[in-house]
Amino acid sequence: MAGDFKFLRQIYNSFDPFQPLPADDPAYVDCREVRGDGDILVEVGRDILYSERMTTQLYAGHRGAGKSTELFRLQKYLDERGFFVVYFAADEQDIEPEDAQYTDILLACTRHLLEALKGANPAPLLNWLKSRWQDLKDLALAEVSFDKLSVDLQIAQFAKITANLRTEPTQRHKIRQLINPHTVTLIEALNEFIKDGKKKLPEGYEQVVVIADNLDRIVPVPQEDGRTNHDQIFIDRSEQLKALDCHIVYTVPISMVYSNRATDLRDTYGADAQVLPMIMVQTPDNQPFQRGIDKITEVLQKRIKRVKDEMSIVDMFQEQEGLQQLCLMSGGHVRNLLLLMKEAVKYTDTLPIGNKALQRSISEARNTYRNTVYANEWEALAKVYQTKQIENDDLYRNLLFQRCILEYRYINEQEEIQCWYDIHPLIKGIKEFQNAYAAIK
Repeated sequence: MAGDFKFLRQIYNSFDPFQPLPADDPAYVDCREVRGDGDILVEVGRDILYSERMTTQLYAGHRGAGKSTELFRLQKYLDERGFFVVYFAADEQDIEPEDAQYTDILLACTRHLLEALKGANPAPLLNWLKSRWQDLKDLALAEVSFDKLSVDLQIAQFAKITANLRTEPTQRHKIRQLINPHTVTLIEALNEFIKDGKKKLPEGYEQVVVIADNLDRIVPVPQEDGRTNHDQIFIDRSEQLKALDCHIVYTVPISMVYSNRATDLRDTYGADAQVLPMIMVQTPDNQPFQRGIDKITEVLQKRIKRVKDEMSIVDMFQEQEGLQQLCLMSGGHVRNLLLLMKEAVKYTDTLPIGNKALQRSISEARNTYRNTVYANEWEALAKVYQTKQIENDDLYRNLLFQRCILEYRYINEQEEIQCWYDIHPLIKGIKEFQNAYAAIK
């Protein structure tokens, strides 16, 4: 039994959904053919590679779809072609997703560039911070005189500011009030720093690229004027977001891409936001799509090979139909797939995984979606299931953000991209949805 426990623990951890795969990880599966043939290296990477001016690009997709893994591929691709890439996951140390503003993003970019461009002269940024020091010091960010701090400790104050923005709600508003009027001068100082940093990049590098990941997790907050904080960050502050003297890739909430501001985004940033859709595991007429299911199965197979090379994912299930059901219930959403698999392993004492453990995993995930959906949203979900389309409405955008509605893409016979939508498959088994669907049929 002890041996079974150790083996099951290894399997359980091989399906960890919260660790993006590094570039060239052997567990990576190329899913372009079942994701509408999109490729971040072409759609985002070549714009950076070919452009003679600095670019600002937006990258979207459902949370947990695999954006970070794709961004790591982009980072490696650009690094190999002479671009010094500064990647950071903004929600880990810099922003609070449930209360984020543009200022937080600017300070996060500043901190990570300061830490990455070690050869650059930090004087422009330190002089800017020094001019704000008395006010910031009064907010208990530091007790000592700025001039008495070493250069390293002066630089560290930017990290301290972003840490307070993320972890101290009482300080967050005060810090923004102090910094907001001075963001233009901060950008000027930051660009002066970047300009010097470009001259001192390691051999083989010529340009700087910033990738700000996980901004898509910023929760939409309605404002008094009927707009949201997403509008304020990515539209109202777009000129500042584009103002840094380097290439930038920002992740954005998928609901923003399908809002009535979509054309504003295109006009402002010069291109459509690139979207990473779901892996297509079923067709628009609700039939299983075997090529997509095979890709999903390959994702699981490559994870299990980490534990035991000769082990087959098919053999892990008591019934082959169980594996097929798990793939379909994931909706082609990689994180949901891995979570379902982890839960099934958790309820298993010995392999293979029985139907009872699999159904327990599915039913618990289904309950999560039941709790996510408001009473007035069931009818909207029923309409999406019926039409495979969404309406330009805040209600539908919220359901996209919550991953209750998923986006899929495929290439038709005319080589055109076809985009369609469906509810998350777990929702189909919920009584409230079934009642709503019966009412509109």
